[in-house]
Amino acid sequence: MAIRLQQSVKYLILSLFTFVSIYPIFLMITSSFKTKQEITTHPLGLPSSFSLENYVMVWQKVHFADYFLNSLFISGVSVLLILLVSSMAAFYIARYPFRWNSLVLFFFMLGLMLPMKLAISPLYMMMLKLKLLDTFTALIIVYVAGHISFAVFVFYGFFRTLPKDLDQSARIDGCNEFQVYYKIVLPLMRPALATVSIVDLIGIWNDFFYPLIFIKSTELGTIPLGMLMLFGEYDTDWNLLFCGLTLSSLPLIIAFLFASKQFIEGMTTGAVK
Repeated sequence: MAIRLQQSVKYLILSLFTFVSIYPIFLMITSSFKTKQEITTHPLGLPSSFSLENYVMVWQKVHFADYFLNSLFISGVSVLLILLVSSMAAFYIARYPFRWNSLVLFFFMLGLMLPMKLAISPLYMMMLKLKLLDTFTALIIVYVAGHISFAVFVFYGFFRTLPKDLDQSARIDGCNEFQVYYKIVLPLMRPALATVSIVDLIGIWNDFFYPLIFIKSTELGTIPLGMLMLFGEYDTDWNLLFCGLTLSSLPLIIAFLFASKQFIEGMTTGAVK
């Protein structure tokens, strides 16, 4: 009886946390179908009718497709570069002991302690001298530099858990050092790749600060900058804003559902006998 009561309390607490997590998403989606008046008068109620008129308006008024493609390109290239550079760096630091091993690792860890936003003035002047202002390249460089420390930290810890017998077996079979990395180790680190991808993608996709600083042209803006157009000095199109938020959150939800499978797969099960 006591065990059943304990299990019931656990399920009740989990259900409460699930509701708290899901309800804001549900409220955002339902509000995207409301009119501006309904959002003001009945913010927590259901819409009177489920019409796609708001989505058509936000697609035309805000030019959402252009902002979406810009965000998709910047986020995709940035995440791919972060995964490539950080995984190779962490692989070398974790698998090849050398004299400055700890110092190089500490250098990467400094990026977790020092926020890049404190150096926004030097960054701006650097991009100005390199003539990279108002370009995607400026954002990609800043995002890669700002997120690589976390990625190296995660990958380094993951590489330390993999047995080095895998490397030796691959070398005996004729693999060179790079083949050991991308043929043997890289397929086994999909859980770590998924973790870093999701964390970095969320941070880059939702970032508003750096695009506001480095991007001046409207056609090069990202989704957060596009949503800024819906905020007026005296009025705000809340219905269109919720539509934009719903559309911008869909890629993140899809990416999370796709990558979450990697967390439950035992990638190293039976790798070493």
